[in-house]
Amino acid sequence: MNLKSVFANKPSFRLAGVSVRTTNAAEAGPEGKLPQLWQQFFGSDIASRPGIENPHLIYGLYTDYESDASGEYTALLGHEISEELTDGASSGLQFADVPAARYMIFETRKGPVKDVVPQLWHEIWAYFQNAAEQRTYTGDFEVYDGRGFDPENCVVQVYIAIR
Repeated sequence: MNLKSVFANKPSFRLAGVSVRTTNAAEAGPEGKLPQLWQQFFGSDIASRPGIENPHLIYGLYTDYESDASGEYTALLGHEISEELTDGASSGLQFADVPAARYMIFETRKGPVKDVVPQLWHEIWAYFQNAAEQRTYTGDFEVYDGRGFDPENCVVQVYIAIR
């Protein structure tokens, strides 16, 4: 494993998007909900709504953990918001707060998103089985840069909240 990371303290921020409740076990099988969530996200045109900040950045937030990596969690795909969206602009959206935390930031190798992101998550799970750092399970997220995004050749950052 060639897992490299950096540390950063980040303030809290708010996301608006589409979400689903799932588990890692469900996502490993044919009943996974995340592929449909991505389809829903790309069909929603959230980035064009008023109140969206940095619309080129797509966040994949994992929050409301039941326990740890083996329990249920909520996955939200969306964008950072700078203000509360108006009723019309917020219809059909869910909201979530990304907590202020100390994060370990991991980065995928360059490659197909469907391969590099799951590979990195497996490496992250293995790393934390024996790491000095402890995950908080308060909110972890992926960051995708939508500018010129090529799903066959991309790099994604994963932020893991730690104690």
